[in-house]
Amino acid sequence: MKKVSINLFSIVFLLMTTAMFSQGKIKGTVIDNELNGSLPGVNIVVKGAATGASTDIDGKFILNTTATSGQVVVSYIGYKTLTINFTVKSGETVDLGTIKLASDSNQLDEVVVKSSVIDVAKDRKTPVAVSTIKASEIQQKLGNQEFPEILKNTPSVYASKAGGGFGDSRVTIRGFSQENIAVMINGVPVNDMENSRVFWSNWAGLSDVTSAMQVQRGLGSSKLAISSVGGTINVITRTSDMKEGGVVSVGTANNNYLKTQTSYSTGKMKNGLSASILLSQTRGDGYVDGTKFEGANYFIALGYEINPKHDIQFTFTGAPQWHNQRGTAITVADYLKYGQNGEPNIKYNADWGLLNGVENNFRVNYYHKPVMSLNWDYKISEKTKLSTVVYGSWGRGGGTNGAGRIRGLNYNASNFRRPDGSINFDLIYGYNSGQTVNIPGLTPTSSTRTLTNGNYLSSTATANNLANGISKISSINSHNWYGGVASLNTKLTDKLTLDFGVDLRTYKGIHYQNVSDLLGSSAFLDNTTVANGVASNGNINDPNRVLYQVYESSPSINPFFNVDHQQKVSYNNDGNVNWLGGFTQLEYTTEKLTAYIQAAVSQQGFKRVDYFKYLASNDLASTPYKNILGGDVKGGINYNINRKHNVFVNAGYYSKQPFFNAVYPNNASLVNGNLTNEKITGFEAGYGFRSSRFNANINLYNTTWKDRYQRSNDVAADNPGGYYDFSGITEVHSGVEVDMNAKVTDKFKVNGMFSLGSWDYKGNSVSNRYDVTNNPIAGGTATTLYLDKVKVGNSAQLTASIGGAYEIVKRVTLDANYLYTDKLYANISPANFATETNRGSLKLPAFGLVDAGFSYKMLVGKNKGESVNFRANVNNLLDKIFIAESSSNNHVKTRSEFTTDALYQTYLDTKTYNGVDTSNTVFYGFGRTWNFSMSYNF
Repeated sequence: MKKVSINLFSIVFLLMTTAMFSQGKIKGTVIDNELNGSLPGVNIVVKGAATGASTDIDGKFILNTTATSGQVVVSYIGYKTLTINFTVKSGETVDLGTIKLASDSNQLDEVVVKSSVIDVAKDRKTPVAVSTIKASEIQQKLGNQEFPEILKNTPSVYASKAGGGFGDSRVTIRGFSQENIAVMINGVPVNDMENSRVFWSNWAGLSDVTSAMQVQRGLGSSKLAISSVGGTINVITRTSDMKEGGVVSVGTANNNYLKTQTSYSTGKMKNGLSASILLSQTRGDGYVDGTKFEGANYFIALGYEINPKHDIQFTFTGAPQWHNQRGTAITVADYLKYGQNGEPNIKYNADWGLLNGVENNFRVNYYHKPVMSLNWDYKISEKTKLSTVVYGSWGRGGGTNGAGRIRGLNYNASNFRRPDGSINFDLIYGYNSGQTVNIPGLTPTSSTRTLTNGNYLSSTATANNLANGISKISSINSHNWYGGVASLNTKLTDKLTLDFGVDLRTYKGIHYQNVSDLLGSSAFLDNTTVANGVASNGNINDPNRVLYQVYESSPSINPFFNVDHQQKVSYNNDGNVNWLGGFTQLEYTTEKLTAYIQAAVSQQGFKRVDYFKYLASNDLASTPYKNILGGDVKGGINYNINRKHNVFVNAGYYSKQPFFNAVYPNNASLVNGNLTNEKITGFEAGYGFRSSRFNANINLYNTTWKDRYQRSNDVAADNPGGYYDFSGITEVHSGVEVDMNAKVTDKFKVNGMFSLGSWDYKGNSVSNRYDVTNNPIAGGTATTLYLDKVKVGNSAQLTASIGGAYEIVKRVTLDANYLYTDKLYANISPANFATETNRGSLKLPAFGLVDAGFSYKMLVGKNKGESVNFRANVNNLLDKIFIAESSSNNHVKTRSEFTTDALYQTYLDTKTYNGVDTSNTVFYGFGRTWNFSMSYNF
């Protein structure tokens, strides 16, 4: 018996040994096929086997198998599951190479991130808070929304349509406005070099050519010395060598929206050449009354891979557009006045009306800002790579507004309104052209304009007389911008990588006004106002000119056209900015730990040239450059505890140069005597969890921003076009962010986020008030603003969302999302903070919005390799009425301000709406909107 047992043991041992030594190994690397970045934590199993493996920080895996052939199943949340055949001999290792996982969606575009100029954060490696939105989601869910709105379900992001015109939306991150968010396109900064603003209407076609958009909240990972106080939006566009094929699409939506688009890519050809082109056109009436628009988009990319070491990419893209706007902030009382059944007319626009039955608007924005870039990537060796981009941008266009007075009244006066609240352009035109008209509310009502030297002569003058009229003038903000970034990346060792490079830019901003529409007048007087040898309006070198030329408010297809010949009024000046920057980064990487330290320095030079304000002989007509040094230092560490858990921390300090209008305040050529850099200190910590079914991130942050400078519009009726200058502001922004996504089943996926901020002013500030012609009001006396502990406004400090997508049958998907917004405070209205006794920022009512969508992908073609895609979206499905932003801080009055309960109740019944005093100037968000698109992919 003992002998039998020994024999059985020997047989089992032999079988086990044979099995052990007959094992093969399968290895490979898994990456995202859009961002080309490694994917850690991907689930790898042999089909039918019980054991598996997961990828490490670099996306690499090794899997043991006793099978000599079969299939490997690669799965990861948010990506399509991939099945790969394999064959492996006993005791050997088969390398599956690089495995590219595609985003789990019905539509997909490729992008290859080649250049190290583009600072893309990598999951479980780069220690920053980051969210990545891919082309598939943008193309599906954006529809007729504004480009920044695709970010609204990202933690600590608040997107608003502002006035509601085409491309007039804005976005904030962690309570910081667009001026303090760095927007990058393929690693190239696009924030205006004078004021750091980003006008999304200039980039209306960007959504068509975006392959991925990455939002890095906080100081971010960009190596450049840029204005990323709140975060960085890095847009990565299509490349010339994306896969061969094309798309033809058409989209329609509410308010006669129509968009057509076509694109084609050759793919990389055998000779190394590649090309991609996209053309689109968009038009519509706009959701808000009187906001018609029309825009086009073109994108051309050419590529040439000379050899494995040299690759060149050329891109040229632009989006000429014009759109009517809602620029005047309207009181809740006026929305109610022109509404029905006690509900506000949220579409009401105070800037438009009909002229001879055709839509006209005093506020028109028109612009064409093409960008041309040339990228050269040079692989010097296996360890060293040089990435270089040179670029140019030529912006041409501006925005119109009303100018002048009729009997002392501007165009927004109620005297010029029809019963529906629209502007009576026919009345204005009749008066301007010399007809006798009746102007309601005036005594006498009958008015006839007088001639001036044989002309009906309009001007910007505000006096109450019978000579002046109301016209439309354009404020031009054109520019010529050239720059280049060069970055050298070299591996010092297997663990240490060094980057360093330069960032060079030069910019000329061209600012003046011209006459857009005389509205019946025969000429325009550029009335010149001079005091102490300086003109506050008009041309001191050629005063009081009478001008007859008008210029259409539409974008020029030619972005290089010369504007020198145009007749200019009111002001005419240039802002020149030179930028010289250098940067470096040292990164240490192991399987578990990544650490980096960055440093950047920049010198900005500001020069002002004024052709109107000063005599040509005055030294102030052309200033020398005022050079200001700034920079930053930041660093961070990410540690992967295991394949599922990671933690990170980062910190940074910025010394940020002030904007142009802080260097030369009040649009004059005198350098600010209290000029100082803004100082930003940021700290952040985060935790991440990754698995094949569930991903989650938690981030904590604290940012202190000192010596802020800010200019804000004055919304007072007695100062149209006026503004306030602030100085010495300190803000502290801290908060927590959570985001997650889960693959509940292969057909049902869930996503969610939550963010809570505490964003407050610290200490007090000083403001000065100016009118539209830059003259100080009330003698320019500085006013102390008591802002200590006041909430930072214009952005929601609490947001939360939950969404899901369910594939009903193959390639048919329903999705929905609920977004809740609270702790939304009004923007600072200076008049409310002139005393220590104030009630702080006005808190606006919380609101929740539901969006829903439907997708269907129909395979067509001989081999089912082509598709027709259908997509429908409904935004604000429940048609919720909500205030998206307020520019005033008028709190609901308290009982103590009334002598009787009855008077207090009357006030509540007639002067408040949804808990808001109706004297507040606000913009409502859009009600229910819809869009539908169909595309043919071949």
